Amino acid sequence: MRKVKLQVQMTVDGYIAGPNSEMDWVTFNWDDELIEYVTELTESMDQIVLGRNLAQGFIPHWAAVAQNPEHEEHSAGVKFTDTPKVVFSKTLDESQWENTVLAKGDLVEEINQLKSQEGADIIAYGGATFVSNLIKHNLIDEYHLFVNSAAIGSGKPIFQNLDSKRNLKLVKAVPFACGIVVLNYEPEGD
Repeated sequence: MRKVKLQVQMTVDGYIAGPNSEMDWVTFNWDDELIEYVTELTESMDQIVLGRNLAQGFIPHWAAVAQNPEHEEHSAGVKFTDTPKVVFSKTLDESQWENTVLAKGDLVEEINQLKSQEGADIIAYGGATFVSNLIKHNLIDEYHLFVNSAAIGSGKPIFQNLDSKRNLKLVKAVPFACGIVVLNYEPEGD
């Protein structure tokens, strides 16, 4: 069965965005080792799942990068553009992006159906609502939490919708020279 791997930026105090969706705390000057980590992570997947809010910026951004061979992230842009995407939305009637389909049904059923298909793993990107729902329903098989060296005091958390304690097993913690520490966890068995 395919795994769903979550890659998300967060603050040391556990927020993935400020109260008004601010992202001014994100470290953008990644070092070569972090770029290599992300490349290995993205090479392990052949499908992307996203919430609608993030998709509206993510998909057009990477499509523009893919169209510019001079852009320093051109190969990443091509990878993200060419990889089939599933956008979870209750409000869109049709996909406005190439190589992208909409999932409008039950989140658990849709994700489990994707996981049961043949292929490589699935990577999940999203805002607080989408990611919180994936976590709440125990749909994440690997967490890759990119902890930035900033605390913002309040904002949008992703673990607030849990009905009970969720135990995670640390696979590895990797500090990078740019200040980000990647915490890689897997859910512990019941």
